[in-house]
Amino acid sequence: RDAKFGIWSHWGPQAVPRQGDWYARNMYKPEGGDWETRYYQHHVKTYGHPSVFGYKDIIPMWKAERWEPDSLMALFKKVGAKYFVSMATHHDNFFLWNSKLHKWNSVNMGPKKDVVKLWQDAARKEGLYFGVSEHLAASYTWFQASRRSDKTGPYAGVPYDGANPAYEDLYHAATAPDDTEWLTKDPANHQKWLERITELVDMYQPDLLYSDSELPFGEVGRTLLAHYYNQDQVKNNGKLQAVYTCKLLQPKGRWVQDVERGALDSISPYPWQTDTSIGDWYYRTGQSYMTGTQVVQMLVDIVSKNGNLLLNVVQTPEGDLEPDVLQILEEIGQWTSANGTGIYGTRPWKIYGEGASTDKNQEKGRFGGVKDVRPYTAGDFRFTIKGSTLFAFCMEKPEGDVRIKSLGKQSAVSKQKVVSVQMLGSSQKLNWKQEADALVIQNPSVWPSWNVPVFQIEFAK
Repeated sequence: RDAKFGIWSHWGPQAVPRQGDWYARNMYKPEGGDWETRYYQHHVKTYGHPSVFGYKDIIPMWKAERWEPDSLMALFKKVGAKYFVSMATHHDNFFLWNSKLHKWNSVNMGPKKDVVKLWQDAARKEGLYFGVSEHLAASYTWFQASRRSDKTGPYAGVPYDGANPAYEDLYHAATAPDDTEWLTKDPANHQKWLERITELVDMYQPDLLYSDSELPFGEVGRTLLAHYYNQDQVKNNGKLQAVYTCKLLQPKGRWVQDVERGALDSISPYPWQTDTSIGDWYYRTGQSYMTGTQVVQMLVDIVSKNGNLLLNVVQTPEGDLEPDVLQILEEIGQWTSANGTGIYGTRPWKIYGEGASTDKNQEKGRFGGVKDVRPYTAGDFRFTIKGSTLFAFCMEKPEGDVRIKSLGKQSAVSKQKVVSVQMLGSSQKLNWKQEADALVIQNPSVWPSWNVPVFQIEFAK
């Protein structure tokens, strides 16, 4: 609840083709929408037909030869992250840890490194909390496309390599015809998931565990979660500090609700988290990214509603960051270094904000709530509080005076008397007046370089 901002490495062999998310599945999808068929077409043109050259053959191509976890973690700390999350396994069933249960892992293949351990060591060195994400629970049905075949063309009826029994440990056994939902119904797969994620927890004892689903598999999932919490209490002398996040509503304190590519539309009584990416989930040639300002606006909106932001920073297949991504991180870091006191360790105020962006008819996000990235105006504000200090975030830099209606003398939100107003990141003296309908801050002579200025406001005792 105090950390507020984390960075995620959503990274692995699926970055190699430079086509974006879900490559390991969509390369086996010759029919469907453009998002699916373009992967298949790219794969056939670049590597060959998936009946011959499958995802198993992409894995050795992931070398991570320019990956420097220590220098990246130092950068992420400078940007303002207080926790870091490593991908442990995506839906491709490839493990980024030194598993003794599954040979398809990054120590045996590809980089020949324990990616999770190296990320963890780097995070510990920088004093960041460390988490892992598991997407394995959905893998059992997700990967069934690899067992199919083309319906037309020279390979019509020739099964893709996922149907080869020699590779069943990567692509999974065939599921029942009616077992097609996000989470498999097969009890044998439930147990495999439990064994493997238990191994992950026991080997690395992460501070945070993320599931890309609801809490999986009923009693099996509760068994895993109980073990995760119990081992953490042992590690911390009886105090539970571990955080589990999943995509299930109304957690009531049992875990942290995760909202993918969206945000809640109001203050939650329980902490929650948005997970999103500055671009595609995996590296994609020619993709566009959020701006630094958009990330800051998103962070502020989320924190004002009692949430955290977990942001994927897109790495190249080789493991480094491209210049445009570095520039985005530089912009975020400049803002957090000057304004972080209004973010870290804060809590929601009486209301999360004011302005047009607080209207009840807000555009919905992709996976629930409201959109994570959206336009703001100079009349949009967000609020946080720390002790008796209020922070007012102007979501877009105004051209004239600042008017905060919620702080007017006759406001229905707060009638407290304002005694001090300062702008974070600036030493200039501000001229302000608390009028009946608004707190009016005279247009500062010099604005900060960033687009989301923050005002620190003190009330009479």
